[in-house]
Amino acid sequence: MSDLLERLRARGWRMTSQRRVVAEVLDGDHVHFTADEVHARAAQRLPEISRATVYNTLGEMVSLGEVIEVSTDGRAKRYDPNAHHAHQHLVCSNCGTIRDVHPTGDPLADLPAVERFGFQVSEAEVTYRGLCPSCS
Repeated sequence: MSDLLERLRARGWRMTSQRRVVAEVLDGDHVHFTADEVHARAAQRLPEISRATVYNTLGEMVSLGEVIEVSTDGRAKRYDPNAHHAHQHLVCSNCGTIRDVHPTGDPLADLPAVERFGFQVSEAEVTYRGLCPSCS
């Protein structure tokens, strides 16, 4: 069973066949599918699954905090099941491929006090951009 399925079950989330197949599609490392990509993959396993069901299921998973919505450069939102492990993203500026990365250091500590403008900073999102090996 996938980590995502285990987390959803532990929360008591009712596991219908449609919800299960969406969670299974999202299982794996460096998964950042759009809702349409999730639907296409889910439909290969469960042909009767509707696009609306996939969108609703993804929305519920995001609301539960079990999946992260990732938006980069105005492209379609992508869904990341790596919600409980601190990480940043590396994005290809050409094709949009996204990889999870785990840089060393603390981005919060890197922001000088003068640049905080009195904010009590609680989190930071860093996105690294460049060209992937296929686009280089």
